[in-house]
Amino acid sequence: MSAISVDGVSKKFRLQTDQAHSVKELVTRRDRRAGHDSFWALRDVSLEIEQGSMFALVGHNGSGKSTLLRCIANIYRPTTGTVRVDGRISTLLELGAGFHPDLTGRENVYMNATILGMSKKQIDASFDDIVEFAGVQEFIDSPVKIYSSGMYVRLGFSVAVHVDPEILIIDEVIAVGDAEFQRKCFDYLYDLRRKGVTIVVVTHSTGTVEAMCDGAAWLDHGELQLVGTGPEVAAAYLGRVNEAEREARDAAQTVAVSTGAVAAEDVVVSGVEFLDVDGRASGTAIHREQCTIRISYEAARPVSNPVFGIALHSGSGVHLTGTNTKIDSVDTGKIDGSGHVDFVIESLPLTPGDYELTVAVNDEFVQHVYDRHDRAWRLAVREGTSLAPEGLMDLRGRWSLSPTE
Repeated sequence: MSAISVDGVSKKFRLQTDQAHSVKELVTRRDRRAGHDSFWALRDVSLEIEQGSMFALVGHNGSGKSTLLRCIANIYRPTTGTVRVDGRISTLLELGAGFHPDLTGRENVYMNATILGMSKKQIDASFDDIVEFAGVQEFIDSPVKIYSSGMYVRLGFSVAVHVDPEILIIDEVIAVGDAEFQRKCFDYLYDLRRKGVTIVVVTHSTGTVEAMCDGAAWLDHGELQLVGTGPEVAAAYLGRVNEAEREARDAAQTVAVSTGAVAAEDVVVSGVEFLDVDGRASGTAIHREQCTIRISYEAARPVSNPVFGIALHSGSGVHLTGTNTKIDSVDTGKIDGSGHVDFVIESLPLTPGDYELTVAVNDEFVQHVYDRHDRAWRLAVREGTSLAPEGLMDLRGRWSLSPTE
C-alpha cells in the first residue's frame, strides 16, 4: 500500500532577473514582463513510496530534491500533477525553525511542538522524553540564545521526532550533533520504521541510502533518472558522479598537456588482479584460503604517501567492508612511475557468492581523490574443503563447551 503517490508532478518558479528600480521605470518600460524568467525545478516526476518504508531522494545540489519534498509536505503546490499523501506528516526541514532566542528551552519546546500539531496534554506527556533525548536537561530553563549550535539542533530534532508522525519528512538533517547523538538519531529512526512510520529523506550520504533505505529516487535537474532499491540507486548515482569527475579530470589533463602545465591528477589505477595462495592471477577466490588483491598504478610524477583503499559490496549492493592504507597505518612512501600495492587476506572470510570491489587512490590527507573505480571488479568466491557458514561473512569464531559440575 502506498503512503505517498506522486503523479506527473512539475514545479515552475518565477525568477526576477531585472527588477525595476522606480515606479516610473516600471510604468514606462516597453516590456512589462521584462526581468521575469521561468525556472522548472521539477519536470513530470512520478513515483510511489510504500507505507512503512524508508525512501531517499538523491542528486546534486539544485536537482529538485528539496522542492519535491516540499510538494509532498504540501508546502509547495505543484504547477502540474498531483501528490497524494495517506497519513499524518511531520517535517524536519529546518531544525529549530520557530525557536525564539529569548525564550527558554522549555518555552520553545511547548511553542515548537504546538506549531507541529501537538496538544498541551501530549507535550506534557512527552516533555521529559524530549529533553532527555536532546541531552539539555541542565539548560532547559535557560534562553536558547546561549545554547551551542549542537544543543540547538538536538533540541529541534528531538521535538520533531516526538510528534508521533505517520509520515516523517527529513531534509538533509538525518544526522546532527556529535557522534553519540547521531547514533541516537539513527536508532530512533529504526524504531520509527519498526512502528510502521514512513520516512522520506533527502541525503547526500550514499552509505545511508545503501544501509538504511528500502527505496530511492535519483533526480537530476528536476528530472527523474532512476527509481529502485537503495543500493541500486546509490550505485547508479555514485557512478554518474565518478564519471563526471573523470570527464572533468580528463579535460583538465588535456588542457594541461596542450599548455605544458603539470597535470591535475598524478596517480591512476591501471589495473586490479586477484591472486590465489600460489600467487597466480584468478577471478575466483576460495573461502578460508589466502587471497591477495593487487592494485597496479601509474604515477605521472613523484607523489608522497598516497592512500590506497578498497571496499567490498555483495552482488545485491550491500556494503560489507572497506579499508585503506591510512586506516591500517601503512606508510606508502614516495611513488613514481608504475608499480603495484598488495592487500593480502590470509584467510578469506567471505562466504561463497559473487562480490564487487571498489578501488581508490587519494592524497595523503584523504582529501583529494586521484582515481576511483566504484564496484568495477567482480570477485567470485567459491567453497573450499571446509563447509561455509550462512550469510555473507565468516566470523571465524571459536566454539567451546563447559559442562556445569
